Formats: sequence, C-alpha cells, structure tokens
Amino acid sequence: MELVDRVRRTIRRHDLARGDTRVVVALSGGSDSVALAHLLRALDLAGELRVVGLAHFNHQLRPAASGDERFCADVAAALEQPLLVDREDVRDLARRERRSIEDAARRARHRFLERARVHFDADVTALGHTRDDQAETFLLRLLRGAGARGLAAMHPRRGALIRPLLDCRRATLREYLASRHVPYIHDESNEDLSIPRNRVRAELLPLLEQRFNPSIVDVLADEADLARDEWRWMAAAEDELWSRACRREGDTWRMQADALGAAPLALARLAIRRAMIEASGGRAVSFAHIQEAVRLVREGGAPVDLPGQRMQRDGGDLVLTARPEGAVGRPAGRSTGAAIFFQYPLPIPGEIRLEEAACVLTVETAPSEAAVDRNAVSSGGALAVVRQDRCGGRLSVRNRRPGDRFRPPGLGGRTKLQDYFVNRKVARERRDGVPLVVDETDRIVWVVGHAIDEDFRVTDPAQAVLVLRLKLLGGTA
Repeated sequence: MELVDRVRRTIRRHDLARGDTRVVVALSGGSDSVALAHLLRALDLAGELRVVGLAHFNHQLRPAASGDERFCADVAAALEQPLLVDREDVRDLARRERRSIEDAARRARHRFLERARVHFDADVTALGHTRDDQAETFLLRLLRGAGARGLAAMHPRRGALIRPLLDCRRATLREYLASRHVPYIHDESNEDLSIPRNRVRAELLPLLEQRFNPSIVDVLADEADLARDEWRWMAAAEDELWSRACRREGDTWRMQADALGAAPLALARLAIRRAMIEASGGRAVSFAHIQEAVRLVREGGAPVDLPGQRMQRDGGDLVLTARPEGAVGRPAGRSTGAAIFFQYPLPIPGEIRLEEAACVLTVETAPSEAAVDRNAVSSGGALAVVRQDRCGGRLSVRNRRPGDRFRPPGLGGRTKLQDYFVNRKVARERRDGVPLVVDETDRIVWVVGHAIDEDFRVTDPAQAVLVLRLKLLGGTA
C-alpha cells in the first residue's frame, strides 16, 4: 500500500479529519514531521483536508536549534505554507518551575501548539508520532508500571491533537523522503542514552527484535491498541459507578462503601483514584494511597491523612475531605492513632521542605558520578548519587507504607523496610518520619539518610546521575 493511502486510511478509520477540516502541522525538522507535512499536503491537494499552516517551536536547548528553525522555514517555503515560529528558554523554564527539562519542554511545546492552532484558526494540530513511537511509549510505561490507561500509550486523537502517522514505521517515512530527495535534520539529542526513551529506542527495542521477535514494534503497537479499547470500556464503566455511588459536597467527596465493595476491584480503584485526584488539588496519588482507601472500604479503621486530603469511613461512606493549599496534616509519628501518611512531588532539579521530617531535600543533575562535589556535605548519609535513567521523569518523597520493600546494598535481595529499620536500630517512634524518595512507580530509590536501593546504584562512572542531598532544619546534615 502506498504511504499516502495508509495515512488516508488512518485518518478515515479514526475520523481525524475531513475535507473541510483545517489542520496545522507541528514541524520539528526531523524525518517524521517533515514526512507528515508532505503527506498531509498531498492529501490537501486531493481534497481530503485543508493544511492551513506549519508550526515550529524552538526549545533553545541545542546549539543547532537556530539552524533547525531556518530549516523549517525552508520546508514551509517549499510547501508554500505559512510558518509560525516561537521560542522559549526551556532550561530556564524548568529551573523556575522546578520541573525536569523533558517535562518543561513538553508543556511549553503543547502551549505553543495550542496558540498556533488558534493563530491559524485551525480545527486540529497534527503531530508526527509513528508506530515506533507508540511501541517505545508502551515499553516505557510498562517498565515504570501502568494499567490499561497508561499502556494505551498515544491515542490517534486527544482533544485537538491528531496523530495521522501512528500506523507508519519510521523507516518507511525515511524511505518516502529519500525517494523524493526531501532533506530532513538529525537531532543529536536522540543519541543521549541518559534519556530513557532514547535507551529504549537504541538498546532495548533492537535487542527484542534480534533475540525475541523481529516484529516486536508491531506487536507492542497492537498491544497499545488493545489497551486503549479496554481503557475506553473501563472508563465508561467507571462513569456509571461514579454517577450512582459518588457525590461531591463542597470540598468533600463521599463514596458509597457498599457499591465500591461490590464492584470489581479494578473498577473500584478507578473511581477511588478519580475522587482522590480531585481532592488532592494536583498532588501525587500513588497506588499505595489507593490501597489504603480499599482497606478502609473493606475493613474500616482510623482516618488517614494523604496528600492534600483526609480519608475516613463515615457510616456507609468513604469520605475524602480536601485540605487548603499548604496544609500537610499532622507530623508523622506524633499522632495518637494510625500513622499519618505524607507524599509530595520532588522536582528534578529542585528542592522540597518537609516539616514532617524537619528537613530539606534537594535534587540536582550531573553528567556523571565523577562530576559530583562530595565535599558539599559533611556526612555520607546525607548524600545519595543514583542513576538518572532508572528514576524516570518524576520523583516523590513520602514516608513508609505497609509492605514497603527495597534492596539494600550488599544484602543480595529484597527486604522489608520494617525489618531494615529493626536491624538498624531505628527507634520505633522515628520510623514513620524517615523520608523515602520513590520513583514514578513507587519503587524506593533512597531511604533518606540510610541506604540507596541496589537497582538505582551507579554501575558505570559515565552514567548520568541525580544527586540527592539531605539538610536538617536548624543545622546541616
């Protein structure tokens, strides 16, 4: 099948655009976006849709960024299309907003693309994600831990964003450009293996293709399609459960415990997660938090403080009550009943002040372990150097939860955190106040002041690292 026909079929199957749909094309200058611009221009000439402009965002992260901008201007001129360009110092934005560079870049880019859509009076913005990108996203989310919602990966349409190339392989797009002598640029940042997606692309997928299944990209992309269909069904079932079992009263969310208990566990978790996210005011909600809610539904018990909210049983209801911005609940270890849980996002780079543990935690990035200034702290227990590629894009800091396990260095296996504290003679009243740095999947990275999990230990001096530092309030660690 000719490539333009494949794209036409994808657009029709997912109803991404019609003859009168006004489309702006996101153009980075790489092979995928350049092929997208040419393919959609061909469909425009055939009356399948209307391309009304191209949009290029300069992240100002690479020395070649200005050259990329000029190249995109040439592409627009060759296609006889207007080009909207914007630029932002994403590195400075990440520092100001205390986000990772990847997260800051994505947010800034999407804000620009929405501005571009409005500028061109377009209906949708087309992105150049391919079948390879879909497989990479599926693997990344699988490795970090995800259910059907996460494994659905990239949707053909999400709001005003469409992805007409999701059924196309990257190599096929490059062959298409080469056959027409159409140039494109190479982004050298794609070779940075400290970025998890690049490692999946350069190392993991080729290994799976060579050793296990030469069609692994198609298999994973198909799995994403299956997960997306499953998620749509689950989301519809969740809406039905929510409408009959959950209600909001101001800053309080009430859920009927009997209805949650009678629902399939996966469905109950979805409804609980929805309420917890709304009540949290944007704070992180982990699997452990949801499990606490499930326990209260099934067994009852004392109220529990969670990020941005308090959770308790009130008669036949599970009740979540939002707390005002800045309120963190009672300090851990000082309650008269059950332990008071806390969990907060830990920006990369950035810092967080933990009143519960009377300390400040900071995160910095470094190109290698050798580049770390170890004289910046006076005690080894106040410093942790961990592999950046293993940590994903986000970290959180929380205190312990029932069942927590990790792999202390030198012990050769996983152990209960409770047993570790007992062996280290950590006083019982202090254990709930020991901060734990965890990754996106809630794996323990660092038991602060004590030990790094073996999975995050630096094994190659050239690996990019994160530097975690502890400073006690009222003095230095």
